[in-house]
Amino acid sequence: MTELSLDSREIWQAFKNAPDCAENKLAAALRAVADQGEILFDTYDSPVEAITVEDLLTLAKELEAS
Repeated sequence: MTELSLDSREIWQAFKNAPDCAENKLAAALRAVADQGEILFDTYDSPVEAITVEDLLTLAKELEAS
């Protein structure tokens, strides 16, 4: 297994530790992905949580390669 980044490990662990039901595992993984979001600021200096498409694709590729 390829060494995973901390972000990918957290997603994988959330998936593995969720109850054995596809819906629960998917929900746990999605929550873990959402936790990887970062706080950005809009033009009015208001905080906005965001995770980019590029971030999601990078995490997916890393998990697929493991």
